[in-house]
Amino acid sequence: MRRRRIMSMLGGLTLAAGLVLGAGPAAGADTPPAEFGTDWHDPLTAAPPVTTPHTRSCHVTLAEAQFRDFTPYKGSYTPPRGCGDRWSKVVLRLDGKVKGRQYDRLGYLHVGGTEVLRTSTPEPSVDGIAWNVEKDVTRYSATFRSAQPVEMLIGNTVNDTYTGVIDVKVTLTFYAAEGRTPPAATPDTVLPLDTPRVTTPRNAERVVAEVYATGSGGGCEEFWYLAVPEPAPYSCKAPAGPNREVQVRVDGQLAGIAAPFPTVWTGGWSNPFLWYVLPAPRAFDVKPVEYDLTPYAALLNDGRPHQVEVSVAGVPAGQDGWSTPTNLLIWQDAGRQVVTGALSRHEETAPVNSTNYKPSSAELRLDATGEHRLTTAGYLDTSHGRVTTTVTRSVTSDSTHRWTEGENLDALKASWHDDQSVTTSGRGPAVTVRDNRTYTMDGTTTIGADGRLRTAITLGDRADSLTLRGARPTAFSHLDDTYRGDASWTMNVPREQRHATGTSAERYRLYGSDGCYDRSLKTAQGALTEDVRYC
Repeated sequence: MRRRRIMSMLGGLTLAAGLVLGAGPAAGADTPPAEFGTDWHDPLTAAPPVTTPHTRSCHVTLAEAQFRDFTPYKGSYTPPRGCGDRWSKVVLRLDGKVKGRQYDRLGYLHVGGTEVLRTSTPEPSVDGIAWNVEKDVTRYSATFRSAQPVEMLIGNTVNDTYTGVIDVKVTLTFYAAEGRTPPAATPDTVLPLDTPRVTTPRNAERVVAEVYATGSGGGCEEFWYLAVPEPAPYSCKAPAGPNREVQVRVDGQLAGIAAPFPTVWTGGWSNPFLWYVLPAPRAFDVKPVEYDLTPYAALLNDGRPHQVEVSVAGVPAGQDGWSTPTNLLIWQDAGRQVVTGALSRHEETAPVNSTNYKPSSAELRLDATGEHRLTTAGYLDTSHGRVTTTVTRSVTSDSTHRWTEGENLDALKASWHDDQSVTTSGRGPAVTVRDNRTYTMDGTTTIGADGRLRTAITLGDRADSLTLRGARPTAFSHLDDTYRGDASWTMNVPREQRHATGTSAERYRLYGSDGCYDRSLKTAQGALTEDVRYC
């Protein structure tokens, strides 16, 4: 399909990491309507709510605003009273509502310059919808312990055609550490990467970078996974085709690699009817990509400013479309003011990015693959002895893109693998944490001679984690979040003549040493037809 057909017209501003809950399970319809009407069930996902302890809680309102344009909300935050300043958990909640006609929009929330939320919005019905997002933000406790400026923006356009005003309220709930509920183990310092030059505390013993990487803004990088190189005839071009990699460099040296998550926003794939009730995985929960930079801690601990830069490899030179706000999370050695050490290992394979264009009279095809591997290691002489951290990460991708001239057929089958191993050794057995992530996309959009557009798509977000102490497993988890949808509508007619139909389903399964969660949702024509919890 042509680029003007596939654009979801996000609000031109890139902005969230949270777990989205429904505004309440309006009764599932035994007999759904024959086609979409002017209203539908409030948006929800199958993801679990944030678990909270049974301790005292305190509430603070972070922001309350109506977004009509691109003017940020600016306010202030004051820490709560009555729950101490070392909390067991901190939970952010966004409650939103919108009605009328509006595109999907992107938004951010900063506290003291730290990005604590990056989110997108659902598309509304005429009668209006309500939704909410929950996120565990305990890791930002160091920021929340003092008064801070607050800035929030969900860039929006309101006029005679696009009438939806986005009305939101964001709160923080702090849970006290008391009785048998201890304070959470959180970073001692959180540094927003406002500029590439950063000076860290001199006694860092663990450093993690989190990058809220999103390709968005209405241009081709919103659909980076569909890009093709010359001479293939397609509306989105890039010399690297669909191959993308989010990279972190420290003083110019590659220090971290990651596969970007292929987010589909709520107007994506030319078909908002797929996403009105059930958004694609992470559409309301833009989780940051995390990099363990502890091998570079000794370098950062020298008291001088260092260059920490984030970029997306594969983006055409001079082209915009990615947002990469970054926070540095730093754990400090309470027993030493200065921690010294060295980077002892840096091994990188040459990136392999290949594209193979196969033209034909009936159907065009691009096969693309990517592969890259990086290992870093470093040691620190801490107050509790010498500690060595070794980080190995590999990313691979494989995709087949098929389309016809005119793009009335546009199909992609793709997978991305991001595997990381972090081993920490010092006194006692070494501890290794292995994380294996797999993202999948299998979708086809067709436009018939009658102007009927149909999209069938399956999306997967999967992750396995295993913690070893020596050779003995001590913790594990398995996540499988799968979305399936099939929707069609008639193009180039007034809204009331689109006669749209669509089904969608999501099953979110998470189990491991901490327990089991399994929920399945299904919809038809905007009605919730199934909501089943298996454990």
